[in-house]
Amino acid sequence: MIVHQFDQNNSLLNTFVSEIRDIEIQKDPMRFRRNIERIGEVLAYELSKSLDYGKKTVRTPLGNKKTYLSSDKLVLCSVLRAGLPLHHGILNYFDGAENAFISAYRNHPYNDDDFEVIVNYFAAPSLDNKILVLTDPMLATGKTLENVLNALKGHGSPKQIHIISVIGSKTGVAKVAETFPDNTQLWIAAVDEGLTSKGYIVPGLGDAGDLSYGAKL
Repeated sequence: MIVHQFDQNNSLLNTFVSEIRDIEIQKDPMRFRRNIERIGEVLAYELSKSLDYGKKTVRTPLGNKKTYLSSDKLVLCSVLRAGLPLHHGILNYFDGAENAFISAYRNHPYNDDDFEVIVNYFAAPSLDNKILVLTDPMLATGKTLENVLNALKGHGSPKQIHIISVIGSKTGVAKVAETFPDNTQLWIAAVDEGLTSKGYIVPGLGDAGDLSYGAKL
């Protein structure tokens, strides 16, 4: 797997990431969602450089101009509900993409640290010969994306898979590298060192879904 990790270089992206981590700034859900969305926009732009392009002539009021536009067909698949702001940010740039949505949540059947990821809703178009862009803001253990990949298998064979995440753990990145095809590319704003016993990223930022849309039962 090819990993594009953006916290290794200084850029404006660091500002957005630092704000979603900040315990005081997190108190404003609208600002939290907007920063996630902006991170999605930045990562979508970076991903766009890896796509295939073809020559096209654009007619202007004063003449013709040759340019190069992407020839790839994209399917953008997000994990509900935390993935929605990230999805919106990416869709702002890939506005012609098809869309897929999948629900995945952690189930702790014995109220301890062990959990399984449950998938109980999925809607997607055909993936045959398309670029599949999976979005999951928090790449913690990698189990969610593994389950998503398994759920997608009946919807065709994508040309290539890209994953866009905001913050991941080293464990999660390693799990995805082990699970996904070798030519998969991961675009991630930051990678943190650790995980808690319950599989949350440290220092991370907390629960992205709750911070975006409110606490759940």
